[in-house]
Amino acid sequence: MQFYPTERIALFIDGVKLYYAARNLGFDIDYKKLHTLFKDQGVMIRAYYYTALLEDQEYSPLRPLIDWLDYNGFTVVTKPAKEYTDSTGKRRVKGDIAIDLAVDALDLCDNVDHLVIFSGDGDLCPLIAAAQRRGKRISVVSTIKTSPQMISDDLRRITDQFIELDSLRSKIARAPSTRHDDDDDYDDDEHVEAVRTTVSRG
Repeated sequence: MQFYPTERIALFIDGVKLYYAARNLGFDIDYKKLHTLFKDQGVMIRAYYYTALLEDQEYSPLRPLIDWLDYNGFTVVTKPAKEYTDSTGKRRVKGDIAIDLAVDALDLCDNVDHLVIFSGDGDLCPLIAAAQRRGKRISVVSTIKTSPQMISDDLRRITDQFIELDSLRSKIARAPSTRHDDDDDYDDDEHVEAVRTTVSRG
């Protein structure tokens, strides 16, 4: 990774896409380690985490993770997810956060030097181009080591720096069966189950 010590950095994490990328690589994310890793690269201005929650769900199993992130240096942005039945009769959940991420990134552009985006979504190409026109550096964290790869070719081409998620494994992977020392509510199993049951990629 190439960062400069005086750079003002902001993270924009698509929670679902990061979860799937890491899961397909065979590890889970330790968000405390992730935050520390990038905080040490420069001057951390903000770390956003985006996820979708079902509108009619009284309690989401994702809530413990969201609460933990809220108390540990992340700005959590949730979006109502809508459940629908596709043409084959299969129930699906839709909750794309690309627009929310793009709006926040552009709003913050004047106050940061380097935007780090955790997503492989090609829909973010216009955001990256707009930020680059404002003189900002962009890094995208995703992976090409899965089949299929988790980042679009267009996004990989346009970004200033592509960071292979698998190369960060030793720095941000969560040890099996461990919990954060300062929080009893953040349970990674609940996070996994929440993503599986409340959000679909289709």
